Amino acid sequence: MSTTLTDASRTGRKPRIRLLRGLNWLVVRQHRASILAVLAMTALGALWIVHQRGQMHDALVAVGWPEKPLEQTMASGALVLTINALGALPVVLAVFLGATLVSADQEHGTAQLVTTQSVSRGRWLTAKLCWCHLTVIVCSGVVSALFTWWWKPYRAAFSFAWHDGPIFDNTGPVLPALSLFLAAAGVTIGLLLRRVLLSMVVTFGFAVFVEVAWGLVRESLASPRMINYPLNANPPAKLDGMYEMDRWVSSSDGTLFGYTHCSGLETEKAANACVKENGIVDNVVKYLGYDQMPAMQWTGAGFLLLGTIALTAFTLWRASRRPL
Repeated sequence: MSTTLTDASRTGRKPRIRLLRGLNWLVVRQHRASILAVLAMTALGALWIVHQRGQMHDALVAVGWPEKPLEQTMASGALVLTINALGALPVVLAVFLGATLVSADQEHGTAQLVTTQSVSRGRWLTAKLCWCHLTVIVCSGVVSALFTWWWKPYRAAFSFAWHDGPIFDNTGPVLPALSLFLAAAGVTIGLLLRRVLLSMVVTFGFAVFVEVAWGLVRESLASPRMINYPLNANPPAKLDGMYEMDRWVSSSDGTLFGYTHCSGLETEKAANACVKENGIVDNVVKYLGYDQMPAMQWTGAGFLLLGTIALTAFTLWRASRRPL
């Protein structure tokens, strides 16, 4: 029997089992502070959302909902704080995780040191990108799923409609997709600018621009619908929860008039005469329905993911062509 002693037997310590080895271990160790901070933020956010959902449930039960209709929606400070934090999350991840991922190594010379070893630039950067994207997905995916779980059963109590940014952008796949896109943009900006502070500032400006632009194109993610219903009738049930994009009145032959075409006249008699003269018989509404929300979210998320793939591919190509 061999009498050779292992290091563990000589020191009396049990050997440590590493879940990560090689390059993955190096990347996680290098960015452990950022990863742990993001995971801690995710855990705190998850606990906060679960707690606030319970608070809303208790408040609604206290007023007799759903047996009794709500007299007004709920817009507590905690809800506004939650929505603001979720809206800021993609920007925070892009600035503090994406923008610093490569630029810090370039500025401090770590990139040159690593890539002079046996690890290629492409393999080193791929490992860093994988861990960055995984961290972003876990963080944004968890809080988005929990906020969706909070909002869906109680959406009638929220002061924000489904098509408003605070709801549309923070539920379903949109928040993870937007966070990934902005994080990938931050990495690319950092790679090109090579300075941490400058990369963070430019990434912040780009992220704010993207979020503003996203709000402008949100309603273009689905084809609007048109519906006619009699002039003096109540809106049909299918319009409940709709996002109204435009409205007209129309004659029997389909001619459209502005919604206030006859309502601005001084007397009801004059208004009725205007309606009769123009043959107006219907209301016409152009709208997006609540049932279109999932398709709109996945369409938007698809475009954002394509952008993420393009930015990531460019980053890897750029790193392979030029020294870091």
